[in-house]
Amino acid sequence: MSDLIDAPSAGENAPEFSVSEISGAVKRTIEGAFSRVRVKGEIGRVSKPYSGHIYFDLKDDKSVLASVAWKGVAARLRTLPEEGMEVVATGRITTFGAQSKYQLIVDDIAPAGVGALMVMLEKRRKALAAEGLFSDARKKHLPYLPEVIGVITSPSGAVIRDILHRLRDRFPRQVLLWPVVVQGDKCAGEVAQAIAGFNAMGRDGPIPRPDVLIVARGGGSIEDLWGFNEEIAVRAVAQSDIPVISAVGHETDTTLIDFAADVRAPTPTAAAELAVPVRVDLLAALAGLEERRIAGQAKSLRQRGERLRDIARALPRPESLLHERAQRYDALGERLPRALSALGQRRRVELGEKTGRFSPALLRSGLQLRREKLAALTRGISTQRASQNLRDAGTKLVPLTRAFETAMSSRLRETRDRFQTLERLRETMGYKATLQRGYAVVRDGASGAPLPDMKTAQKAGSYEIEFRDGRLPIGADVRSDEPKPKKPAQKKTPKDDQGSLF
Repeated sequence: MSDLIDAPSAGENAPEFSVSEISGAVKRTIEGAFSRVRVKGEIGRVSKPYSGHIYFDLKDDKSVLASVAWKGVAARLRTLPEEGMEVVATGRITTFGAQSKYQLIVDDIAPAGVGALMVMLEKRRKALAAEGLFSDARKKHLPYLPEVIGVITSPSGAVIRDILHRLRDRFPRQVLLWPVVVQGDKCAGEVAQAIAGFNAMGRDGPIPRPDVLIVARGGGSIEDLWGFNEEIAVRAVAQSDIPVISAVGHETDTTLIDFAADVRAPTPTAAAELAVPVRVDLLAALAGLEERRIAGQAKSLRQRGERLRDIARALPRPESLLHERAQRYDALGERLPRALSALGQRRRVELGEKTGRFSPALLRSGLQLRREKLAALTRGISTQRASQNLRDAGTKLVPLTRAFETAMSSRLRETRDRFQTLERLRETMGYKATLQRGYAVVRDGASGAPLPDMKTAQKAGSYEIEFRDGRLPIGADVRSDEPKPKKPAQKKTPKDDQGSLF
């Protein structure tokens, strides 16, 4: 540039410069004068090509300054340029000779005051809300009593001590701490990494997987809490499978992860209170429920007992039911022998009436009548014819006689079988069948009559107990030899006294 300053005066021979020489001289002059500057302005046009560089304009109400953040710097920027944002850009002024313009090479970008930060924060909040990251439909319920609680915060601050102290007072639980930086450029990335790391833990692994996460930090300015407004941290909270409690700052502080978290706590201490219930309150509630259970069970048993007694009063006594059945059984047992005898007598009468038609006397009378008729017939015919007729008659009479004998035998066999069936029925329904099942009959030792009740038994002088295999005398008339029970007389089958006709 000194060459240009020392140029010859008018009238002298002026030196000639090339375009590149002029451009280089301008470049050296500008870079020497503005090697490090801070420029305040509003971001206008923003361009982000595939190369990774960021091109944007800084402007005010009168001028525009072209700016560029190279790829390596753009990756480290805490605040990315957004159109309409008022920022303070730090860098150096240089020229771009290919287009005859100057530009600002940006090293850092910071919002120009709290107002700019709030504008940028509101714009980012609306963009993330439009994606549904803050929707209530995707928020998860906190477990009532988690076994393991994951805490994401600084290991050296007062926040972790407050959380542990509050958990110990309410309900001691196992706590896993993931230490992170809670302020500065690394804050958002470490918080997102911690949330992803807790979610990646296996349920049956060596380190238990938390049931709930607490992202906590103490109070501070908006710049101090800005890491919890970064998009990477907000998306990590929204994508967490484990329920997340946000406890960043004081009650009046609000960050974007508060909207994405499942539950927001005003302070870290309040987050510990939301994570677990009060153990003493639970014990008191359980004691109350136990008392109610015992009282309800006692009341139910008492009501059921009263109901059972009411039903029992309406039912007949078992003794009366048994006595009535026993009397009916005794009455039927006394009637059974008489009924069997009467039935046998009726059957014998019926059999006599039916077999009376086939008595020997009647048969002999019929045969005699036949002989007389035969004699009368033979007197009127020749001896040869009479002999022939007699043989024919004898031949016809033989099958008739056999048929009669067969019918008579079948009738007698059926009658005998019926009598035997009735006899078995009498034995089955009689009291002796009951004796075979292990019962016994108490009789009067003198008369042998059964003793149906205790009053009658008290009047007897001696007793006799009948078992299935004999009788046992008890009392004054005890005898060593016990007479064997008499066998019932077997009915004799009437003999077939009808002879053959030939």
